[in-house]
Amino acid sequence: MDVDPREYEHVKLTDNDVKKIVLSYLVHNCFKETAETFLSCTGMKKTADCSVDIDKRKPIYKHVMEGNVLKAIELTNQLAADLLQSNKDVYFDLLTLHFVELVRAKDCTGALEFAQKELRPFSSEKHLDRLQDCMALLAYEDPETSPLFSLLSMDHRQSIADALNRAVLVHANHPSYTSMERLIQHVTVVRQRLHQELGKDGPPVFGLSSFLKS
Repeated sequence: MDVDPREYEHVKLTDNDVKKIVLSYLVHNCFKETAETFLSCTGMKKTADCSVDIDKRKPIYKHVMEGNVLKAIELTNQLAADLLQSNKDVYFDLLTLHFVELVRAKDCTGALEFAQKELRPFSSEKHLDRLQDCMALLAYEDPETSPLFSLLSMDHRQSIADALNRAVLVHANHPSYTSMERLIQHVTVVRQRLHQELGKDGPPVFGLSSFLKS
């Protein structure tokens, strides 16, 4: 039986629960050394989940964050040959990121050749807006100060690295999101429902930034 949302404020987490949540976050995000130190300091036992391709996932994530997209694709194909073919949106994001990196390097000729060869199959309506934004970067002398600067940001790289990491985890039959992320999502939904039902008599809507400041 589900717990009444009004009682969620009174649900207690044990220290072990909190440790598992933290460990899940570290493993998910490939913080191997930190996870091993955490296990050692807390006395937790290492489970099979702690080493799920982390040595192979971490280089892939690192290459995307460094803009070495083709190497990330190569390593992903070595890890799971059919993964990108079954995750077309992630594959498209990786290819467009490589295009962006070519533009960043002022290799406009290489960018155009890459687009014609690799991005042409993605010219459907679903991907058209992103393609147009990427191609528009070629019109700017300094793309990083253009209205489309976000495509060259570290945040954009990270969003693609995170999406690829989730796809790799799902391919290995593991959760795509950490326990911490799911917990925050659940708390957000519960607090929103309580606020809608109880109004000013209920708790405020949950916001992570405001919570961290409290």
